[in-house]
Amino acid sequence: MEQKLTYSKILKFWLPLSATWLMMSIEGPYLTALIARMPEPEFNLAAYGVAFSIALIVESPVIMLMSASIALVENKNSFCKLRSFVYMLNLLLILFMSLLIFFPVYDFIFIDILNLPERVAHLTHMAVALLIPWAPAIGYRRFYQGVLIKNNLTRKVAYGTVIRLTAMSLTAFVLFTFSESHGVVVGAAALSAGVIAEAIITRFMAAGIVKKIRSGEDDGKKISYGEIISFYYPLVLTSFISLGIHPVVVFFLGQSRMSLESLAVLPVLNSFVFIFRAFGLSYQEAGVALMKREHEFVKLKNFAAGLAVSVVAVLGIISFTSLSELWLKNVSGLSNELTNFAKLPLMIYTFFPATTAWINFQRSILVYNRNTKPISFATLIEVTGIVLILTVTIKFFDVVGVTAAIISYTLGRIAAIGYLTIPFNEAKRKIKTIL
Repeated sequence: MEQKLTYSKILKFWLPLSATWLMMSIEGPYLTALIARMPEPEFNLAAYGVAFSIALIVESPVIMLMSASIALVENKNSFCKLRSFVYMLNLLLILFMSLLIFFPVYDFIFIDILNLPERVAHLTHMAVALLIPWAPAIGYRRFYQGVLIKNNLTRKVAYGTVIRLTAMSLTAFVLFTFSESHGVVVGAAALSAGVIAEAIITRFMAAGIVKKIRSGEDDGKKISYGEIISFYYPLVLTSFISLGIHPVVVFFLGQSRMSLESLAVLPVLNSFVFIFRAFGLSYQEAGVALMKREHEFVKLKNFAAGLAVSVVAVLGIISFTSLSELWLKNVSGLSNELTNFAKLPLMIYTFFPATTAWINFQRSILVYNRNTKPISFATLIEVTGIVLILTVTIKFFDVVGVTAAIISYTLGRIAAIGYLTIPFNEAKRKIKTIL
């Protein structure tokens, strides 16, 4: 007889995953703080924000591989098929990034379309080149992390992240201390070094499980590439659409009032708020893995709600008090002018982590039921809302760029959560029927 799921068991399973995301969330503030203390901080921070936004788009086809691995890897056949699928995706990403840094293509996108200042565009090109291995390494790593999580080895996922942060920090420290590299080069090189190191150690830690899977008896269950694509393409669209919004936001910021300040401050705010979003982002994989019975659904739902309230409360204590200046100025290294400029946007950003926690719980239930299409439609609604609100606030009301961006992020996410409510409730009823 299976033991009932308790809040303590959820916490024990989720905590290493949360720690993984939390450790990853330190990357952004750490690197932006270094860049802010190097020559030409505004140009380099702006270039880092643009390059990282592009890298996130390229990462979008592989970011959901962890959930796919948890849901689909059941035997030797499914493991080998999904692994080959990962290799094909990674090859395409490398080819795309290599094409992107080809100057005619690069100039058309970053100068003609995004309308970046010449200095920012030059610095961004160097960073994009250094980030070529970033997304493929993440895809490889997330596939094997899913294998670890499915086998209740969440602590090993956290160990891999420790290696990632160590490699990232050492690379950044060496370049910062012993070279005359631009700040954006330090940031991009450190990011790539970290994920490559994590991918290698994750494969090593998964070796025992992989050997067990590949030597196991064939249970007769087969999965085809067509079935993998049918399951995974809505998740790819979700990631692509949601991450693809970042260059669109950069475009709007470039056209907004106080555009350079907005481009410089937004990556700093994103990095800080990501620390609090990390708790919710890590909950999707926990939900997929732990959802087995209705009472587990109730426990998982209550845990998600408590998580949403908690992250907003803690972030609010910082963003609405003098602690915000301590973080923005003393920790992030922003100037007095940029610190004062960032305070109001940070206050508005306070409520966004709650939406992250809840929508990832909704997604986990849908992924568990292998009904991934509504997730894509919800993300499309979210992105459409962001673009519309950015257009109205910047073009018609002349709102400062970074403030308009954060308002748009929040309202767009609320619209997506509202759309997912119906398929989420249907999935909940299906769970009850099965039981």
